[in-house]
Amino acid sequence: MWKGAIGFGLVSVPVRLYAATQEHGIKLHQVHDADGGRIHLKRVCDACGEQVDYEHIAKGFEDDEGHTAVVTQDDLAGLPLPSKKLIDVLAFVDSARIDPLQLAGSYYLAPESAAANKPYVLLRETLKQTDRVAVTKIALRTRESLALLRVHDELLTLHTMYWPDEVRDSAGLAPPGSVTVRPQELKMATSLMDTLSEDFDLDALEDEYEVALGELISAHLSDRPAPSRKDTTPAPDNVIDLMAALQASIDTAAGKTTAESGKGRPTGKSTRAPAKTSSTEKRTATRKAGPSAASPRAGKATAKSAAKSTASGSTAGKGTKKAAAKKTGRRAS
Repeated sequence: MWKGAIGFGLVSVPVRLYAATQEHGIKLHQVHDADGGRIHLKRVCDACGEQVDYEHIAKGFEDDEGHTAVVTQDDLAGLPLPSKKLIDVLAFVDSARIDPLQLAGSYYLAPESAAANKPYVLLRETLKQTDRVAVTKIALRTRESLALLRVHDELLTLHTMYWPDEVRDSAGLAPPGSVTVRPQELKMATSLMDTLSEDFDLDALEDEYEVALGELISAHLSDRPAPSRKDTTPAPDNVIDLMAALQASIDTAAGKTTAESGKGRPTGKSTRAPAKTSSTEKRTATRKAGPSAASPRAGKATAKSAAKSTASGSTAGKGTKKAAAKKTGRRAS
């Protein structure tokens, strides 16, 4: 989609630009709901009322007083674009300095010819060894954009970026600094993260909305009844006991993972049961420490959760019982 060169200093690397991403989805168009006829949009001039062909459409800017400046394609073509055919490297910086908020589109950069392979590999390997990225400028579709040049696998990639003044100020959006969390809550949240991350496969994710839309369209085309709607879990409007909510989330996630593993996932030595027992013992120790360790409400919720987890864990393996007995012995001593 673009052919030019990477320029840094006196070194030039001829490259070609390829789109690295593509949006999937079922394309829908506008129709008349009464008869299914296609809806067409026409470009009509407000001044003369006539339909205007695309070749006669220019750009315009209206000021606060209602005056319009008409800018033609010839006017735009005459504007200076130093980066029209050049990816101009401005600086090499540490990758940590780039805020992901600024990243936009993604592209692959491939060598233009065999002669470009040597300088291409030189730039790629230098970026790898120094753990740096290049801040550049590039002109795509007649507009100059800030861009980031980095290494992905064995390729150089280009990411268009928003200009610094295009990223909105986030002041006042974060919770006040007076809000704090207890160490117990951090441990529980970490345990929940670990449970949710077990056997996670990013490549297995799919767009459930697109699947449902495909089924709906297929039903309409086949004159079949539309599929039944799936219930959507409502978001909770408040959290009264954070510790109890975290424990309930861990129990639910662990149960879901266990159910999925029983449907044909490879079985093996699991560390989930000992980890769950250890969390229960820690909560029991916190409860015995008295009100100073947690609030009365959190203590009651934790006691109920601990009793439930202990009952469900009574049928666990010998390794879990030994771990519980060993910890109980240390607590008694």
